[in-house]
Amino acid sequence: MKMSRGLRNHNPGNIRRSGSRFRGEVIPGRDAAFKEFETMAWGYRAMFVLLDGYRRRHGLDTLRQMIMRYAPPSENFTDGYIRFVARTAGIDADTPLDTRSPRDMIPIVSAMSEIENGVKAVVKEVHDGWNLYAKEHNLMEV
Repeated sequence: MKMSRGLRNHNPGNIRRSGSRFRGEVIPGRDAAFKEFETMAWGYRAMFVLLDGYRRRHGLDTLRQMIMRYAPPSENFTDGYIRFVARTAGIDADTPLDTRSPRDMIPIVSAMSEIENGVKAVVKEVHDGWNLYAKEHNLMEV
């Protein structure tokens, strides 16, 4: 079975290349369109950072609002993406999220990775990514 681009790049969220830099990012990356990370944990950490930024900088505090920005309808079947993540994570798409809570964010990021890569996320890798993120913000580790 062929490995998905996101898994090959250690970028489980398929975060596009941009001027923004993340800790653990491989620079220069080999992929012309998507970021590449040193490990899956750094790739998951980047997803947590990005979603927290959506809430803090852009006021997007629901799953629906975040995914509308993350996976816009111009490039994705966004309604299906939102439904899948909400159902899989067990979180209502329109309820405000705490992006600094592992209870909210780990199931969301795991489900987003599954959509992006076509395979279930490896729980330990998601937890490792959360713990990298949590240490920087004095949050609860898992």
